[in-house]
Amino acid sequence: MFARNVHMQLKSNSATQFTQTLDKEIIPLLRKQQGFRDEIAFLVPNKTEAYAISFWDSKEKADEYNRTGYAEVLKALAKVVEGTPQLQTYEVCNSTIKQIGVAPIGSDRRWVRLIRRLKNAVNWNFRMA
Repeated sequence: MFARNVHMQLKSNSATQFTQTLDKEIIPLLRKQQGFRDEIAFLVPNKTEAYAISFWDSKEKADEYNRTGYAEVLKALAKVVEGTPQLQTYEVCNSTIKQIGVAPIGSDRRWVRLIRRLKNAVNWNFRMA
């Protein structure tokens, strides 16, 4: 398993638009990429920065996405991101998240509920669903 961590500086007051862009544009693009497993995104408390971590079957699949699909994602993010996002890559050495280590996307309802709760909490009102 391989992970890509993208750190972004958000434009002023763009956190809501950022999450909408993820939901409506970026996640659908990622799901079309061969080897894509999952995505999780975070906002810092003052909503000026975001981190998006995507998980891939292998470094090769992540590299292929970097060559063929990442430019389209950057284009979609341009309306909410200041400057160039910073990318770091990692080999996943351990995870307690069953979804990332074993199961295909969407097969574990508990994982889906967890993501929804995280998303709602981070939907930037810090409330649990």
